[in-house]
Amino acid sequence: MLTPSVLHTNWWLLALRGLLAVMFGLVTFLVPGLTLFVLVSLFGGYCIVGGLLTLVAAFRRGRAQPRWWALVLEGAASVVAGVLTLVWPGLTLLGLLYVVALWATVTGLLQIGTAVRLRKHITGEWALVLSGILSVAFGVLVLFWPSAGALAVSWWVGSYLFTAGIVLAIVAFRLRRQAGHAHPAAGPLASAVG
Repeated sequence: MLTPSVLHTNWWLLALRGLLAVMFGLVTFLVPGLTLFVLVSLFGGYCIVGGLLTLVAAFRRGRAQPRWWALVLEGAASVVAGVLTLVWPGLTLLGLLYVVALWATVTGLLQIGTAVRLRKHITGEWALVLSGILSVAFGVLVLFWPSAGALAVSWWVGSYLFTAGIVLAIVAFRLRRQAGHAHPAAGPLASAVG
């Protein structure tokens, strides 16, 4: 007989988490600009909190310790970056998109080069070439049309949240069904609900 775990007895929390993820995923598709603003705001908040913690560590360490000023500079730079991110979120997003564009272009070119080098050793190298071409195309698109890149990032986040939410809901309802089978003494109501 199956003994219920914490997940079995709290399956509804997993289902609720899945529902929230699906809802956030849908909001991401319906209002992609909001998603990007939230991501940039979280980054800004992370920088500020991380910078403040670094400053606390620097001043708790004391001036007697070597290079304490490096921690002060690091913490101050992080706080300034966080504040600038929150004040000018568009600038932060644009910088991030250029990094993504550069990464996609370089990795795409490297994939194409690898496929050409390995064409005599592997079969199906066309898939690697195609992947590289798509990556380069995406990088160039983002480089010359950053708003399309921002939309793509938003859709990636939305797709992930939507899919993860559905998977969590499926797992939750399977756990619920298993929990119903683990307690046969629960009576007819448990079997009717489960």
